[in-house]
Amino acid sequence: MGSASLTGPHSAPEQPNHGVRALDREEETCLHAYQRELDYLLRTLKRLGVGPVDIEDLAQDVFLILRRNWQQYDPTCSLRPYLFAIAFRVASSHRRRRWREVPLPVVDGPDSALCPDGLLEADQARNTVLKVLQTIPLPRRAVLVMHDLDEVPVQLVATTLSIPLFTVYSRLRKARREVKSAIVRMQERGAIR
Repeated sequence: MGSASLTGPHSAPEQPNHGVRALDREEETCLHAYQRELDYLLRTLKRLGVGPVDIEDLAQDVFLILRRNWQQYDPTCSLRPYLFAIAFRVASSHRRRRWREVPLPVVDGPDSALCPDGLLEADQARNTVLKVLQTIPLPRRAVLVMHDLDEVPVQLVATTLSIPLFTVYSRLRKARREVKSAIVRMQERGAIR
């Protein structure tokens, strides 16, 4: 008799388990929440000054921190401010590391896809905003992005970033002034119309 008759014609052969385990419910919930907010997270990291070369790696770092601290997350609150706080800390740490390194220039090729005028204008506006955000120091940029772009209430910004409410208002006011002056400088150079 062959080996097929020993296991039966309809029984599936046993699959070896090479260290892979099923996700428990908590891990699965965390993973689904992360996947739902991944686009937001990538936009946030970009707004915080993370370059395209590093953005996916840092998004993974954010996920690992989120998973490690998932039990501390209060599901009655919005996940975005919690994710922003993690992303802010990861981007800050990355920026400190990168400051000590000598970066090589990255050349992005032109996008060959044709797009309507509206998409082109939106892309130009988005690039202008990202350039302007690069001129603002990270602590003020984080407050500006959270409050003005992500529409997070000021009190929640203060709690999320662990800073006093007065500091949030102060950074927000100064960041808005810096945005205005950066736009004026860009207009004077003819970089934007």
